[in-house]
Amino acid sequence: MSTLHRIIALLDRLGDEREEVLRVEGEGGLSYASGLPVAEVEALLRGEPVTSAAAGGADVVEARHRRVLDRILFLRATRLRPSADGQRRIYSLAEIAAGAGTSPQWLDKMIKTGKAPNLDHAAGIAEFFGERIEFLVASPEEALDRVLLEIHKDLLERAFERQSEDLQRLEGRDTGSGLNPELGVVGYAARALAEVPDDTAQPLIALIESVARRAREERAREARNA
Repeated sequence: MSTLHRIIALLDRLGDEREEVLRVEGEGGLSYASGLPVAEVEALLRGEPVTSAAAGGADVVEARHRRVLDRILFLRATRLRPSADGQRRIYSLAEIAAGAGTSPQWLDKMIKTGKAPNLDHAAGIAEFFGERIEFLVASPEEALDRVLLEIHKDLLERAFERQSEDLQRLEGRDTGSGLNPELGVVGYAARALAEVPDDTAQPLIALIESVARRAREERAREARNA
């Protein structure tokens, strides 16, 4: 929820639509990216706990095996291969086995028995589908937070880029911007980010200070060389 709140603050700042950035369903949505069913993602976004298989008395190891197997089946159902007729279809067990370094018979037995593969085989299967081992083994909360942290990182970079554009106008490249140069670079940044949570604002201000320092050093070098 902490990551979600930081994302919402940045979305409000950037003027982006929450519904699109935090879309749950469809390819590229939070469910697709995390490997969680839509209902679980929606519950977690509401701040509700997700009941694990172990909570009902199931063996913890068995529950973990079930999670890994469910994520593997999720990958197979959602990461489809293009075919000659322009459609997309699921990968065969033979194709997955060849890419993961195992056999189709072993994969078939794994699915039927519900017993998860060892870490090496699990990592091979995840890599075949373009994911890391964490995709298969993370708890629901960890799986969703991993995706939200990537979204937060992208939004933070965009916010910094926009802030850099404002700073360029502040430095006089756009004299009609209406910005007050008496604030100074960092002062302007602090005022602009006044309503942003500290854990989001502080990294931005630190980056802005770094940019401003490099700009001053560059101007000083140019002055010495003139």
